[in-house]
Parts: sequence; structure tokens; C-alpha cells
Amino acid sequence: MRLISRPLLLACGLVLGTVSMTATAQEAAAHAAPSDGTLLSISARAEASRTPDIATLSTGVVTQAGDANAAMRANAEQMAGLMSAIKAAGIAERDVQTSGINLSPQYRYAENQPPVITGYQASNTVNLKVRDIGKLGQVLDALVASGANQINGPTFEIEDADAVQDEARAAALKKAQARAEIYAGSLGMRVRRIVSISEGGGFMPPPRPMMAMRAMAERSADTSVSPGESILSANLDVVFELGR
Repeated sequence: MRLISRPLLLACGLVLGTVSMTATAQEAAAHAAPSDGTLLSISARAEASRTPDIATLSTGVVTQAGDANAAMRANAEQMAGLMSAIKAAGIAERDVQTSGINLSPQYRYAENQPPVITGYQASNTVNLKVRDIGKLGQVLDALVASGANQINGPTFEIEDADAVQDEARAAALKKAQARAEIYAGSLGMRVRRIVSISEGGGFMPPPRPMMAMRAMAERSADTSVSPGESILSANLDVVFELGR
């Protein structure tokens, strides 16, 4: 039985190797140019833009006190007022997320002496999504009025980003097809078919311009916010078959 099994294993290996080579050859043939045609590779990029409809920002409270417990208590009290203002602004609970709570000692440094703790600093930060950008300036002012002493952002985004991305894809494909027709016409040929399409990564540059915050001399004015536009792009590599 041992003498028989070795040839069988060898035969199986040869069969599997033949199948693998055949599959590879078929894949190569699928992308090879026909004898009476030419393959043309086109790279095309297109963009689609929208005015953002969601703003994301972070806000919070930083407090200091002589001991850690006092710093945390003061922070909790001030943060309660801030959370009430967030709720009053109409921001849903699902759009509010704690991003960081921190307590750290504050030091005094002197030459040739070890650092001395002079007090403690506590901070609590939350991330917010504002879905009505028209009210963003009012929301920012309400946060500060309620005790927020730390605000970062906002960044802007498009809620239905997939639809905008698809618009960029369609535009990139249309551009690739138009270029293929130009090449084919110049060669006295026609575009027979699309052989393959591959997509590169799209990107969203920062909205322009970003938020402009200014110190308010009068409480009646809202903080100025300019959402600008958000842009999505599509990059395609398309292979066409040209023929007579």
C-alpha cells in the first residue's frame, strides 16, 4: 500500500497544479486584449459637494481647587448646569457623549527643589452633534452662558454622505467614458465595452471656511458660524476595450 500511495499523491498534486495554472491563465486571458482590439486604461476623478447639515463639537468645564475633592465637586456642579443647557438647546441624548473626565495635580516648580502640589484641576468634556446648523451660534452662546469654559470645533459633515459619494462616482465614470471616446475616435476605433473598474479612496477635505468665533460685546448677538461646503471625491481606474 505504501508503494501505491506515493504515485497517487504525486498524481493528485499534478492535477491540482494543472487546475491552478488553468485558472490563472483564464484570469489573465479575461484582461488580455483581443487579437483585433486594444485595451485602454483611463484614470478619472470627480467631486460632489453639499452644504453640511451636521456639526460636531466638544465642550466642557475645567475647575480648580485646593484639594482634589473640592475640584471634582465644583466641576460636577458646573457640569450639571452645562448639561441642562444642552438639553434645553434641543440636543438629543443620543447626540451627547462623554469624551473625557480628568483630575490632575497642579505643581509649583522652583530651582533645585522638588515640585510642590499647589492644587488640583478637574475637567469633564462631552462631544455634541448639532443637527440644526442654523442654531449652532445660539447653542455655542448658551453653552458658555451655562458655565462651559472649554469649546473645541466644530467640524462639519454630511448626514447622507453615501448619496453624495455615489454622485461623485457617477461623474467620474462619465468622465472616463468621455475620455475613452476621444481616444477611440482619434484612432478610428470605437469603444466596445468596459473590461474592469477599480475604485480608489475618496476623501473629504475640511469644510471651508471653518467656524469663526468672535468675542461678543453684546449678549444679543449670536456667535458667527460659517459651515461652507463639504466635498467628497471618487477616483476610478477604468479599462476599456477598443475595436474597429
